[in-house]
Amino acid sequence: MADSKQGLRKPTFTKVGQLRPSTSGHTLTVKVVSTKMVLQKGRADGPQVRQMRIAECLVGDETGMIIFTARNDQVDLMEEGSTVTLRNAKIDMFKGSMRLAVDKWGRVEVAEPASFTVMEDNNLSLIEYELVNVVEE
Repeated sequence: MADSKQGLRKPTFTKVGQLRPSTSGHTLTVKVVSTKMVLQKGRADGPQVRQMRIAECLVGDETGMIIFTARNDQVDLMEEGSTVTLRNAKIDMFKGSMRLAVDKWGRVEVAEPASFTVMEDNNLSLIEYELVNVVEE
């Protein structure tokens, strides 16, 4: 179906339960269930402050939960209990399980508080996938 106004498509929202390994371009609205800082390093004594922060955040909606890897400025938005919209998110594989991430091509935005209850007994990051290496020419 061709749209006459190119570039003005409304994003299609994905539910957590629909996420699959190695897919990208997802826009989803999720609640932050918990946030755990896993890496914080930075040198404040250099010419520019280069700080690297990574947090693993359990996020979810009414279809399930997944670990979202928040980097640097994204960490500040991932407060427990808040609702965020992840735009152009992708699935990274980490030790055979899915992680949600937003790189420089996407955005993390604070959203209106969501009315749904997170389905906590469907954690997609606990599912192990067997990785099959595909050799690309």
